[in-house]
Amino acid sequence: MRRAFPLFLLLACVSLCAQTATPHRSVVVISLDGFPASLLTDPKSPIPTLRKLMATGATARHMTTVNPTVTWPNHTAMVTGVDAARHGLLVNGTLVRTGSWPPVRVEPWIPQPQMVHVPTIYDAVHDAGLTTAQIDWVAIKSAPSITWDFPEVPAVEGVIEQEMIRAGLTDQGSIAQFTKANILRRDQIWADAAIHILKAHQPNLMLLHFLSLDSTHHTYGPNSLAGTAAIAFLDACVARVLDGIATAGMSDRTTVMIVSDHGFKPVKNQLHIGNAIAEAGLQNEVFLPEGGFAMLYVKPEHAAATIATLRQKLAVTEGVAEVAGPERFPALGLPLQSADPQMADLMVYPKPGYAFAAVTGSAVSTPVPSTSGAHGYLNTDPELDAIFIASGPGIKPGVVLERMRNVDVAPTIGSVLGVKMNPDISGRTLTDILK
Repeated sequence: MRRAFPLFLLLACVSLCAQTATPHRSVVVISLDGFPASLLTDPKSPIPTLRKLMATGATARHMTTVNPTVTWPNHTAMVTGVDAARHGLLVNGTLVRTGSWPPVRVEPWIPQPQMVHVPTIYDAVHDAGLTTAQIDWVAIKSAPSITWDFPEVPAVEGVIEQEMIRAGLTDQGSIAQFTKANILRRDQIWADAAIHILKAHQPNLMLLHFLSLDSTHHTYGPNSLAGTAAIAFLDACVARVLDGIATAGMSDRTTVMIVSDHGFKPVKNQLHIGNAIAEAGLQNEVFLPEGGFAMLYVKPEHAAATIATLRQKLAVTEGVAEVAGPERFPALGLPLQSADPQMADLMVYPKPGYAFAAVTGSAVSTPVPSTSGAHGYLNTDPELDAIFIASGPGIKPGVVLERMRNVDVAPTIGSVLGVKMNPDISGRTLTDILK
């Protein structure tokens, strides 16, 4: 005699089957590199697409970045929920100790598991059985939890590249010569790749990074006509991606987040810190200039005396605002050398209007021919604040946050997707913007 199937098990099976058949939500994160918070609310900014997303979703007037305020540390903060002291990115790559002199080199292309020291939101999404995609994101080479990948430097033999070539969306020559294209064309191709992945694969999480505004602001400075033109171009790129979401039939289940990694400051003078070091009789010490900060490494056999001399010399150098040592690093969200061998002996920050230059000039400070732009300054400077917009399913319309932190992005993505991150993070879910 056949036994009756228990009713509660039947209801559970029906519920499970219904959940399996229902398409899971998706999140598309679009980073507009170098977009200052002040330009998002400027009525003169040519951003009709972003304004529409702001009107239908939630916005932060200011998003606090992490130190150092450069691209890779802040993109990594947004996907890990922790600052540079924990996630392992201090510059645009990993600082590898050489065991000789100079003591470090920047290595941008090592695999992501070696570069990022903590779990990411894309790890959590992948571990939950969902799919992930990245287009020109950073610190993500060979990430095992990325399902579909179109990297900063695509390769003809790549899976997505081959799909796009077969579909007539690009050609082998364009991929092979990709690095020789100007940054506007590369942004267009990255948008093409994102749209293709949305239509062909419908990932649950997509990370997309555009670079043209950052490049323009470096060359011409913020609030320049060239910068305004780049903003208009990126607004059109975002519109194309939104159209791609709609064409893929994903609009009713896709939340879009628009972010940036840092703002920008205008530069009138370049600081040639190597000259100041030489004037102190320390020609062999090593510095890594990053615009709004410089990292100094001293030879260990003379470390204490050299550091003291450098601090004294640099503190009275034109254009230098602060020389920070290990006693300041924890407050800045930076690691100690004992915890991370990438870390420098000293961090030097310039005054407004100054930036550290990689080249050696004829003096410690030289004026630039025309205004340029830099970032890397302390994240307490409001000009370094970034942007955040969220719109779509699960987001309350009309919410305006006065300030948030970029480490809040990762846990908020997790909440939208129903995925839990490692609880040991600094960021919090932005519950005020969620339905």
